[in-house]
Amino acid sequence: MRRILVVDDDPHICLAIRAWLQRYGFRVATAGCGPSGLAALDNSTFDLMIIDIFMPSMRGFESIRVFHNHAPQVPMIAISGYAFSDLEPSSADFLKMALRLGATRCLRKPFRPTTLLGVIDECLSEAEPHRKHVATPAAVANALSEPQRKTKSSNDVREEVVTG
Repeated sequence: MRRILVVDDDPHICLAIRAWLQRYGFRVATAGCGPSGLAALDNSTFDLMIIDIFMPSMRGFESIRVFHNHAPQVPMIAISGYAFSDLEPSSADFLKMALRLGATRCLRKPFRPTTLLGVIDECLSEAEPHRKHVATPAAVANALSEPQRKTKSSNDVREEVVTG
């Protein structure tokens, strides 16, 4: 079973991500701040990290740099509702900075659970191309087969995945 660490200062985000990922067979640990997340990394091993970029205990993009330096071999998905909140050209600079500091992928909040699941699959596949992922492809297939809304919502416009 794959282990994922979620670090976000918004407890609702942590609970939602944990519930969704557990539904698809992942073991998920959550932390509400940078220091708690780093302690979790010290006490356990993870296959992937989902890290909020802006948290009260860390300034700016410091969270990405610190978590990447702490566990450089673990793929990291950087998430933010602030750094990527507008569609201006400067948003691309924020995305590039997150990737340069160690993020494997970046997601803008809010994002759909199916989008997160697909990005997790990509990260895990890239990290271990020789390993066959048991839970993730089935989870992606199941999630994609779930009924999708026919109309575009504001989330469709705000959702973005960036790869390095």
